[in-house]
Amino acid sequence: MARLPLEGIRIIDSTYVFALPYAGGLLADFGAEVIKVEGPGRPDVTRTGGYAGAFPENDLGDDWWNRPSTYNLIHRGKRSITLDMTDSRGRDYFRDLIKISDVVMENFTPRVMRSWDLDYPNMKKIKPDIIMVSNTGYGHGDGPYSSYPAQATTQEATHGHCWITGHVGEGPAKAGASFVDFLSTWTALFAIGSALRYRNKTGQGQWADLGMYQSGVMFMSEYIMDAQVNGREGGRMGNRHPYRAPQGCYPALGDDRWITLSVGDDQGWADLCQLMGKPELSKDPDFADLLSRQKNHDKIDEIIGQWTISVDRYELMHSLQGVGIPAGPVLNSKDVHYDPQFKSRGFLERVDYPKERQMGSRLFIGRPYKFSNSPLAIQGPSPTFGQHNEDILQGLLGVNGETYESLVKDAVIATVPTTGEAAPRIPQEEALQRGRLADWDPDYLQNLGLV
Repeated sequence: MARLPLEGIRIIDSTYVFALPYAGGLLADFGAEVIKVEGPGRPDVTRTGGYAGAFPENDLGDDWWNRPSTYNLIHRGKRSITLDMTDSRGRDYFRDLIKISDVVMENFTPRVMRSWDLDYPNMKKIKPDIIMVSNTGYGHGDGPYSSYPAQATTQEATHGHCWITGHVGEGPAKAGASFVDFLSTWTALFAIGSALRYRNKTGQGQWADLGMYQSGVMFMSEYIMDAQVNGREGGRMGNRHPYRAPQGCYPALGDDRWITLSVGDDQGWADLCQLMGKPELSKDPDFADLLSRQKNHDKIDEIIGQWTISVDRYELMHSLQGVGIPAGPVLNSKDVHYDPQFKSRGFLERVDYPKERQMGSRLFIGRPYKFSNSPLAIQGPSPTFGQHNEDILQGLLGVNGETYESLVKDAVIATVPTTGEAAPRIPQEEALQRGRLADWDPDYLQNLGLV
């Protein structure tokens, strides 16, 4: 019988927002038992804040904090427990969980775990071979920024990415809302896999101390080397490329439809000219070689755009790819759900919710890779807030009934957030106008085969 790679591994996920929570969801896909820990008065912001995303049919239901799209994507397959870590009892039960776990993930600022005596030196005393993963903006230690809070919306600046993102003559720009978060997600997965391998070989645990700004710098290596060796600081070039021309994003047939393409050599340029019905351009001295095409790139862009704007973006892709020119349509999130290649790869995976959750069946992004011997898949829906309090505290840790009830009474644990926040009730039309929803397809469940 096929086994998942991380079956038998227990991971405490005491993290918030995107980076490590998403790593926890992917670890659950690998078969790990991932226990999400939240404070009764500190639910993950992907449940309640501006990161929550959309709600099924824009229906908040009676337990709106369990229904947001972002929360359900990144917490799939986990178990949920709530512990008030400001209460000594909450910290004691957290320590009890450490004793029977393999990995602990946290993303507090450095002072927090130290103040609870739950930093790595103290955690080793509880379980000598524990693997601890910390994700902070600037890493632990005595560096001048180490104590600073951070989030992905500012991190692109500190690792240099903004300097090279944007158009010529314009100011620095970000790549997206949370680009660095997901760099940290993948970095954490690699670190955890390596630490588990190290423990298997030596019997020793490990502390993986991640600094998000360093995760970003790793993806800047060619620019850093260019600056060191050649004295060039890089810069913003929009959709251009230093060694390929033409390259860009061009309008296609339809409203806000686009195609990208990249030409790598003179033969590719000749093939593109043939497709456009302008073979004579390949011999034009203004475009005959790479240097001339780079010099006259604006003029080429205008010519290409006049051709692409009257042709379907998928038709363009197939024509360009047919002659060996890399090209692809620009897809929005709706397009991704319907794209035939994603469908053929099984990239969007179906998750069926229990009837009482009133969530039906949903599709979530899987992983961009497949294993030949392990049937990787989303292992189940996200848990409700504190869904496994009783199972974990009484079943796993042996807490007796009377003590458990006292924890409920004192709000050390909870199944409803104690923050008293009002549901983010935004009518669908207003959500569309404000950009909280990009679009709404009333038939999407039928079109996706979910009903």
